[in-house]
Amino acid sequence: MNVRTRIKVCGMREPAEVAAVVAAGVDAIGLIFVEKSPRCIDPDRAREIVESLPPFVDAVGVFVDQDAAQVNEIVRYCGLTKVQLHGAESPAYCARINCRVMKVFPVKSSLTGEDLLPYAGEVAAFLFDTFHEKVAGGTGQTFDWSLLKKLSPSRPVVLAGGLTPENVGEAVRQVRPFAVDLNSGVECAPGRKDIAKVRAAIVQVAAADAAALRLSADS
Repeated sequence: MNVRTRIKVCGMREPAEVAAVVAAGVDAIGLIFVEKSPRCIDPDRAREIVESLPPFVDAVGVFVDQDAAQVNEIVRYCGLTKVQLHGAESPAYCARINCRVMKVFPVKSSLTGEDLLPYAGEVAAFLFDTFHEKVAGGTGQTFDWSLLKKLSPSRPVVLAGGLTPENVGEAVRQVRPFAVDLNSGVECAPGRKDIAKVRAAIVQVAAADAAALRLSADS
């Protein structure tokens, strides 16, 4: 049983906010290198942020269908520890990335466990996000978490999609993911995090973990 749900806050741009969310207790931050995103960050600024991180806090780079060589160069230059791929990247593409990979799957009723299998040997985790025809993540919308039950993922599950301080506890209780990925639900504006909301979300995740641990001990 996963006794502590890890927490990532994505779309970070401001060094002071990074320091605040790290102090609040998050396990990872996400840096988005997608030009169309309102949360896009340039590699020089990202590198400064990564250099400021204490040990054991991961720096995750977010990419969408970008050239693998360019991704690897950003990974090297910025010192990223993981990469999160939101596009149509193939298993062979994932294998070319020079750090651990989380492959994102937008969740819709047609998604099956068979869709995940080719990636199982190439990625460290499956990240499940809300499906949107035009936006690759950061939609602010949740999806039907019960759809994950039929997938039987063979890699750790990271849950994203419209998670807020109000619903993240219930999400953890229902899905029991390895980690949750917070973004727009803890913002005051795109790319600007509301630290009070981040702290509130952390409290709710911890409460859900504690309840699950008590339930396990009583059973």
